[in-house]
Amino acid sequence: MRLPPRKTILATLLAVVWLGAMVSAFWWYEARFIRPFAETTTLFSGDPLQLPASLAGPGPIRVVHFWDPACPCNVGNQQHLAELLTRFGPQGVAFYAVQKPGSKGQLPDTLRALQPLSAFPGAEHLPASPAVGIWDKNGNLAYFGPYSEGATCTSSNSFIEPILEALAQGRAVSATHTLAVGCFCQWAAPAP
Repeated sequence: MRLPPRKTILATLLAVVWLGAMVSAFWWYEARFIRPFAETTTLFSGDPLQLPASLAGPGPIRVVHFWDPACPCNVGNQQHLAELLTRFGPQGVAFYAVQKPGSKGQLPDTLRALQPLSAFPGAEHLPASPAVGIWDKNGNLAYFGPYSEGATCTSSNSFIEPILEALAQGRAVSATHTLAVGCFCQWAAPAP
């Protein structure tokens, strides 16, 4: 049975309006919630970083997690960071977190053991996050850079485990400048 022409036009118009609303809703959702996981090349330089006065000097090995709650790249390293806490925390390694200034958010429950640091000298010069700084037992920066290279981070492609193992054995490590390709979000405002 064929619809009369008036009802056909109305049905077609309704379908076009519905399709337009669905496309608009998809574009809005994509722009608001879906961010590209484009790999970028970033140079990490630890020169400006210093431990806060309360942590400076001799002490345990210190791992500082630099993160931005709005960065979709955090997902790739949070499980790995939880594994690091479980493995190295009992060995006396101290874990801290520095959140991007001005950002809002909180770490997942699996990372609640990270001690928050509100101020960190030199953190305003970080090129990108997620990033990690590791200080040896003497309070010297041993490593600064990404957790790994690539879009995801696991113990199989991580730079962190070998460094923590070397430091725990008393060996010196100096890797404070790292060029890496991976999923990173810009931390510092671009220079004018």
